[in-house]
Amino acid sequence: MMKSYLPHNGGLVAATETESKAFAPGTLWIDLWNPTQAERDAVNAALGMELPTRADMEEIEISSRLYSEDGGLFMTVLVLANSGTEKPMAGVVTFVLAREKLITIRYTDPQPFRTFEARCSRSMIGANKAENVMMALLDVIVDRAADILERAGAEIEITSQEIFDPDNIGHPIGSRDFQEVLRTLGRKHDLSGKIRESLLTIARMLAFLAQAMDTDPNKDVLPHVKMLTRDVQSLQDHLSYLASKLSYLLDATLGLINIDQNNIIKIMSVAAMVFLPPTLIASIYGMNFKIIPELNWIDGYPYSIVLMVISAIVPYIYFKRKGWL
Repeated sequence: MMKSYLPHNGGLVAATETESKAFAPGTLWIDLWNPTQAERDAVNAALGMELPTRADMEEIEISSRLYSEDGGLFMTVLVLANSGTEKPMAGVVTFVLAREKLITIRYTDPQPFRTFEARCSRSMIGANKAENVMMALLDVIVDRAADILERAGAEIEITSQEIFDPDNIGHPIGSRDFQEVLRTLGRKHDLSGKIRESLLTIARMLAFLAQAMDTDPNKDVLPHVKMLTRDVQSLQDHLSYLASKLSYLLDATLGLINIDQNNIIKIMSVAAMVFLPPTLIASIYGMNFKIIPELNWIDGYPYSIVLMVISAIVPYIYFKRKGWL
């Protein structure tokens, strides 16, 4: 799908379908979402350059993601999508600054694009140049990453309380579902990894953009680039803190699981030691030898019962005094 946007009262307004196909004069932003080959060919012909294919966008080399060609800047980043689900993904998005236009190519539908489109139609974003449109869109992308990090941090804090404060959830440590805790930590670790990858690509894009704009006569975008660079750096620092906390919580959870397992094994070991002497006595008097003096005693049965009880109580008292129970 292809949409083009025209400047209108300091914002952007979506062009009609006819205008989009013909690229009305003054078009600032062309958004290609999962474009068909015909749409790609139309943009290529209008710009006089070759847009990267999806395979090109998914290349991991820096030279394939950030480069200048035919008078245009090509910058590919990863943007988080489906962050509100259990299966978030970081999809590639390419920004192309060429012929005084911004072209975005994407194969996912991240929330920032929908937010930015709605914001353009109802507010002033200073959309007088393609560079300003791109910076405003990057603002929304970085803000969205910050919101996701804030939500993830709050959920990690709740998980931390569940791990270390069992009274808050009304259950003892041994009865908690550690499997669900591990799954939660795993999902948050996966989400933080995707955010880290996204922020890293955005930071590289901003560095490349700052270098390209430094030699450009229109340097008014540079302060915005530097501000976004500081924001991304602060988010990366906060992400490092969350990653270290996740690792700590994972180690703590595994430690608690080991403690529970050791307690279970200890109880079983003590129970085996308590019942071993009575079992030995019962085994002795259950042998089929003809001559066992106690078998002819009138009080032999109660004697053996009392002996087995005493042999069970003595190890229990011993273990109790040692603090093993």
